Amino acid sequence: MDLEKLWKSVLSEIELSVSKATYQTHFAHTRLLSYDAGVATVGFPNPLMRTLVETRYYSLLKSVLDHHTKENTSLVFVVSPKKEELAEDQAGPLFSSVPEPTFSAASLAKRFHINTDFTFESFAVSTTNQMAYAAATAVSKGPGTSYNPLFLYGGVGVGKTHLMHAIANAVLSQKPNARLVYCMGEEFLNDIIEAIQTKTARQFKQRYRSAQFLFVDDVQFIAGKQTAQEEFFHTFNAVHREGGQIVLTSDRSPTEISKLEDRLRSRFEGGLAVDIANPDFELRTAIINIKAHAMGLNIPPDAAQLIAANLTDTRAIEGFLRRLATEASMKKAPIDQALVAPLLSIKNKGNGTGGNRGRRVSPQEVLTAVSAFFGVKQTTLKGPKRDRPVARPRQVFMYLCRVELGLTHNDIGGLLGGRDHTTVMHGVETITRELTTNERLREAVVGIKQDLWARA
Repeated sequence: MDLEKLWKSVLSEIELSVSKATYQTHFAHTRLLSYDAGVATVGFPNPLMRTLVETRYYSLLKSVLDHHTKENTSLVFVVSPKKEELAEDQAGPLFSSVPEPTFSAASLAKRFHINTDFTFESFAVSTTNQMAYAAATAVSKGPGTSYNPLFLYGGVGVGKTHLMHAIANAVLSQKPNARLVYCMGEEFLNDIIEAIQTKTARQFKQRYRSAQFLFVDDVQFIAGKQTAQEEFFHTFNAVHREGGQIVLTSDRSPTEISKLEDRLRSRFEGGLAVDIANPDFELRTAIINIKAHAMGLNIPPDAAQLIAANLTDTRAIEGFLRRLATEASMKKAPIDQALVAPLLSIKNKGNGTGGNRGRRVSPQEVLTAVSAFFGVKQTTLKGPKRDRPVARPRQVFMYLCRVELGLTHNDIGGLLGGRDHTTVMHGVETITRELTTNERLREAVVGIKQDLWARA
């Protein structure tokens, strides 16, 4: 049995079941040491991590492993750090020894848990994130002098972590000997707990307070945790006092983080706090092209624009591209609008633009939503009028029924007073084409979708 392949499959499924912070903290550094007669031995880098997973996630881990092995497994948790982790422990704190000059920036980034794919070159810039991008590049060129701390905040998938890692990658390429610390807010808290339990507070303080670059992702996690906030306050002061660069990300601005101590809020606001808005249509299109290129996909402009018009969340876009790659490979078909459109319909029934949908939306509900949005009576939409104030809402209804519900052209024509399937086809194609260039139409379609799935 290929243990590494099995464990990679197990971890991939767990990653989808827990938060990003939980996965990185509790599972990312585990290993499957052996699997014999239904008994799986799982290795952890330290006792605290082993205890946390054993008490909180035993059932989850077992169920996923049972699924992949088709057996009723038993789990044995042991502390078994990798050789390089043992070497680091014997050498003392993480940054007490200077990395060899021959180390590449990529190897250093991997050591510090920095994603080497997240660079400034791979970051798509538009008006929604231009200021954040400019601030991040300024910090990478003049750390400790420009915008310290740099506080990036915004919703899910807007590029906060990408910019943070881009700064770290730029720093490591220029200063391979830099004392750099990157962690999630939850990891910082867990490190404090471990330091208290193992009586290693001195090593904990030396690691964090001696950092020249301190990057904390999802810092809002420490809010409300008295010990974590106390330690972070002193860590922040120590790093900042010595001229170290601090970069923080959060899902909200410092003023909006509840239960955050005033003295921390004041320090977070002492540098530059930048809001990153949700990506607009042009930026989503650029993101699709960048991610498609990285995945080796050739997506024509009209297909990329169709995806961007229907998916507003960058995480959903990334998942859709993986699905698209699989579909194209299985069908041995080129990627075009004909392949993309049906998949968008399938995707949107899951968690595309509208989140988690509990049931299928009916054609009547779509008709009601379109009628209410445009202020046109349902009987008028089904009637013979063809002037633009009626034709446009009617075409939007056709488009939503086709792309969102997957109805046939004939079925949609029947819902609109027996219209011919070619009329419906023309209406769907018209909206699909104009969504790539008409911002007001995109806002209307997205607004109707959100209303529909909120009701569902």
